[in-house]
Amino acid sequence: MVNRLDINPELVARAKLGDKQSFAQLYDLVAKDLYKVALYTLGSQPEAEDAVSETFLEAYKGLKNLRDDTKFKAWIMRILSIRCKRKITGLVAAKQQISLEDFVETADDVSPETADCSDRVTLRQALDELAPDERAVVILSAVQGYTTREIGEIMGMPHGTVSSKLYRTLIKLRKKLEQ
Repeated sequence: MVNRLDINPELVARAKLGDKQSFAQLYDLVAKDLYKVALYTLGSQPEAEDAVSETFLEAYKGLKNLRDDTKFKAWIMRILSIRCKRKITGLVAAKQQISLEDFVETADDVSPETADCSDRVTLRQALDELAPDERAVVILSAVQGYTTREIGEIMGMPHGTVSSKLYRTLIKLRKKLEQ
């Protein structure tokens, strides 16, 4: 079985030596996966695009520091994970400075489409209520299809921690969706 975190280490080695074409190939191999994870984690297309761009800039600058060329994808996913956590922290801080009254819908503002769905919890809403690390584990598993061992590599967590966090989070999601 091929580990989906594996990328040709020779390609990584060439990129580490400054071969821009090799780095572009690495970008092509992982950009789509990074974007999906960022989008589901952050819930916003512009924020996800920013996170992925920042991740690649940081990876390009720090590639020479990667010790094991066989771990490129886990390494860059880890960078993305840290970027997303920083963005979430920034978004939370910004929300605390915004008046909620500016965003409250009045009965006149509610459209029929919104009114019909207002009492149901959507998957997106349920995911938004999860802690960032819970959301990341679910997204990497359910959306990206990574194993718990691979998620552990990406997130820097022991395999057992990932397994239990995924199990508990899926139960929490099911309860939210059944409400």
